[in-house]
Order: sequence, then structure tokens, then C-alpha cells
Amino acid sequence: MVVDRHGGVDLDPAAVRAFVAAADEGQFSHAAAVLGISQQAVSKRIAKLEAQLSVRLFERVPTGTVATAAGARFLPHARSLLAAAEAAVEAVRNPPRPLRVALLGERDGAMERMRFYLDRHRSDTEIVISNVFVTSRDMVVHGRADAAFARAHGGPRALPATIAAVPAYLDPAHLLVGRDHPLAGRSAVTLAEVGALQVWIPGAGVPSEWAGFYRELSEFCGVTIDTTPRSKPPGAGPDGIVAVLDRIAGSPGLATISSDNFRNPWHPHIRRLPIVDPTPAYPHALLWSKQNPHPGLPHLVDHFRSDYDPRIAANCWLPTADRTLFRV
Repeated sequence: MVVDRHGGVDLDPAAVRAFVAAADEGQFSHAAAVLGISQQAVSKRIAKLEAQLSVRLFERVPTGTVATAAGARFLPHARSLLAAAEAAVEAVRNPPRPLRVALLGERDGAMERMRFYLDRHRSDTEIVISNVFVTSRDMVVHGRADAAFARAHGGPRALPATIAAVPAYLDPAHLLVGRDHPLAGRSAVTLAEVGALQVWIPGAGVPSEWAGFYRELSEFCGVTIDTTPRSKPPGAGPDGIVAVLDRIAGSPGLATISSDNFRNPWHPHIRRLPIVDPTPAYPHALLWSKQNPHPGLPHLVDHFRSDYDPRIAANCWLPTADRTLFRV
């Protein structure tokens, strides 16, 4: 009998496999046929296992063999040992592909949160950037990503029941104006004051969950959402957000809404005003399919579930459908 230095028995997987086959088949000859070895080899392996365990595992009956009480107790553990061994071999031969996490864009606050996560957890993860036409929600629904940061409600189509969600973070809104705007000298602006404005948000013209957010915000406070496309001002860069900021910076009356966690390019003539009383906050959830077996998903979900702080929602406005998830 082989005993390791901690006192445990070093079981032979081949012997364990022979035991399980014999228990399942009821005869050593049938177990031999299943395993592709001789009946004598099955008998020797089981005898070796019985010697290691110091118990009888089978007794003879007229129809063949049946497990003893000790054998019956050992059988579920033997199955677990074989399953663990097979899983170990499979993991080495076919390592899981990287966990694919979809974000709406590189400037989005979810990117910084994923960098924080990956800096502290060893994870084979691939960040996938979506766009306004194939959103991160669409990517997780259609299986092109394992998880996605997106709003769980709103949009032209409701999420299927197979998609689960946990709150990831709330993104407080800011009003962006140029230096010549009447509000440029303010340190903050109330939501009631925003309600009297027309704000330009070209991205809200695309049927999406974020367009729904701004529609509901408009219904709540009265703000007019302008989604009209505008040509880029002369000298504007190729990035869409750069062109938007150049347009805002050069206008005495144009304004837009951005968020605290969105990484806008710096512009010397842009003034950022927090919106208060209450603060609109965009609800970013982490979405995934309940049917997705990727081994990296549970750890990612647990991280964001435990990292979310519901106290941030105390002074925020959220659409009604999102309030339960974010514990408002």
C-alpha cells in the first residue's frame, strides 16, 4: 500500500476505474469488456484497491458480483475521483478561451473598472469594444461576449429572461457648456435648471437603452433632448466626442450632458457643472447569460456584486425600472 507523507492513501486511478465499471456492470467480465482489458486484469486491479483500503468492495452473488456496504459507500467518492481526474486532463488539453467582456467604448467608466479588476486578479480576459449599432447588450444576448456592461432596462427590446444582471456602478451626470455659456461661471446646476434647457446629445438618436434613459429624464424634469446631427466645426479631430466638445466649446448657448466616469478629452473652453437636487445617474449593470458555463464568470460577477455601493444612489434620480436593481 502506498501512503503519502500526510497519511493519505495514494489510490490508483486505473483500479478505481475498474471498481466503478464492475459496480455498474455487476460482473467482472462485463467490466472487462467495457474497459477493453482482460477479466484477470479487472480482478487484479480491484484486489489492489481492496488491499489499499483494507476492506472488501465486492461479494459474489448468483448473478455475478455486488458491492459490499463499504463498496457502496466508496462508490460515489470513486465517481468523483474519476470526474476530477477527467476535468484536470481536459483543462490541460483544452484550456478555456479568454473571458470576453463587452464595453461600449474605451472612454467608458467600465474600462477603468475592468483595468482595476484585472490588475488585482489573474484572469485570461479579452475586452471587446462594441458600438452604437451592435451594443454591448446585443453582444451578450447573442453570445458574442460572456459579460457586458450596460443598462439592464430600456431599449427597443427587453432583455431575455436568460440574462442576469448585478449593479456595477452609477454614473452621475454633468452638464458641459462652453466658456461663453450663461451658466459657465456656476459651480453646479440643479436638475430643475437643466429642465429649462435644450441639451444636445447626438448619440441619443440611436434606438437604444441610453436613448430611453434620456427620454425618461426629459419626462421627469422637462429638459429638451436634441439629437440633431451637426457637421464638425473646422479643425475638429476625427474622434466623434472631440467634434462634439469643439462644437460645445465654441457655442454661447449649446450644452450637452456627460457623466462623471466618462473620460472626455480635455478642452480648455469646456466647463463641467455637476447636476444636483437630484443628480441623474446612468445605471451601469453587469450582464451575463445564466446558461453560460465559462469558469471565469462567477469570479467577475462576485467582484462587481460586492464592489457596488448602494449609498451612492441616495441623492440620485434613476428611471423607475432601474431602481430595484440598484437598491434605490
